[in-house]
Amino acid sequence: MEFTMGGRLEVRIAPADVGKRVSVRRLTEDGPQGPKFTDTVGVLTSWNTGVLSVTPKNGESVRIPEAALVAGKVVPAAPARRRGPTASFAELAPVCARAWQPVESRPLGDWVLRAAGGFTRRANSVLPLGDPGVPLGAALGQIRQWYADRGLPAYIQTATGAEGTQEELCAALEGHGWRREVTAEVRIAALAPVGDLAAEVSRVRLSRTVDDAWFARYQRVGTPGPEVAAVLNSGPSVWFATVPGEAGDGAPAAIGRCVVDGRWAGFMAVEVAPEHRRKGLATTVMTALARQAMDEGASAAWLQVETDNDGARGLYDGMGFATHHRYHHFRAA
Repeated sequence: MEFTMGGRLEVRIAPADVGKRVSVRRLTEDGPQGPKFTDTVGVLTSWNTGVLSVTPKNGESVRIPEAALVAGKVVPAAPARRRGPTASFAELAPVCARAWQPVESRPLGDWVLRAAGGFTRRANSVLPLGDPGVPLGAALGQIRQWYADRGLPAYIQTATGAEGTQEELCAALEGHGWRREVTAEVRIAALAPVGDLAAEVSRVRLSRTVDDAWFARYQRVGTPGPEVAAVLNSGPSVWFATVPGEAGDGAPAAIGRCVVDGRWAGFMAVEVAPEHRRKGLATTVMTALARQAMDEGASAAWLQVETDNDGARGLYDGMGFATHHRYHHFRAA
């Protein structure tokens, strides 16, 4: 990262640059062995009372005293992706939301409060696209009460790392005492290469509805209640994949779910039994679902994977998926 201009470090940002993407260098230590610096790239989300807040892709704001700032400049948005489909956050966020529809919801301005008995944060959190129609403090109070009435923790789902994402909202939530609990990547890829993978898809059974056999492999819930089936069956065009076990009875060897929504095919709930791992079954499931989605006219793929799931991230790297943005769930203190 280069800050020098004629051999001299410069601070070329000001409070008027709040909302822009910046690169800053700050002094972290000045000891006997010389100064140490740390660089941060992200959105400048506030500059008040002598302290800057910069929110990078991971959604966790970095507070920097002005006195520690030794260099800073506005930088262009992240470079355009070199592979896969072109997609804006404004297009992709509603597509992801429609794949995990809640049992009940309530609008708050342009925001949507969602609940589904606690099954998956994606269906039990606020989707804040646009303006809540009231000051943020008042909106947060209404959100806390709505979820408390249902015996649920209050979560807000935010996004960072792409043009038009919500770094400023992340910083504002932290300022109100909300804390980030989970971070995941939203990855996208061209669909045809996934469907073209060499896989024995004849083993895969596709169904329009979830059944007991599929649930026997699904590890996200214990005994599934009606809310779980309602969420999983929701979406524009839903498909469930099952690879039976070798004996043909008991829990399946592998499962998966796909939601087709216009040009997009979303992959989720891909799980393989421990004794069947390293046999390519996750690839087989995704290939079968991708071919079905292409038959319905889809051409682009998306999925969500938590940042600490190294095994899944490696699999998706090999399929051509690359990170589009990250999403986070902030919980009320």
